[in-house]
Amino acid sequence: MNNLVESIEFNGIKYAEVIWANVSVQKTVFFSPAESSFQFGLLAHEAGFVEPPHYHKWVPREIKDLQQMFVVQRGVVVVELYSDEGELLQEVTLKQGDAIVLIHGVHAIRVEEDMQCISVKQGPFLGDVNDKVFVEMKKQ
Repeated sequence: MNNLVESIEFNGIKYAEVIWANVSVQKTVFFSPAESSFQFGLLAHEAGFVEPPHYHKWVPREIKDLQQMFVVQRGVVVVELYSDEGELLQEVTLKQGDAIVLIHGVHAIRVEEDMQCISVKQGPFLGDVNDKVFVEMKKQ
């Protein structure tokens, strides 16, 4: 995509994208494809910029996937990414200011230092019973 975001892909499937805390842009840039059900990017404007009051049109959208984004506010968290077959593909260690978008596949988190993250995903939330599927992973 570009050098601002780290794309994590295996066998042609994008599992996640990471925006590291030290990434800086001069102008607003979105990283997700326009057709993605989850839009993310970095907003950047010079001092004095004013965006007129507005709202976003209500348009029915059909969402079949559920992507999730973590933005680490404090602490250290490791995000484990697994293949559809249950094999550990990669671990990503996130610190304050880092962000990850989970796009595909099974994931788990392991907290290394007390953490707080902003978590964003599509709604509505249907409750843990209807929202999460816990998966038995292969032993490493």
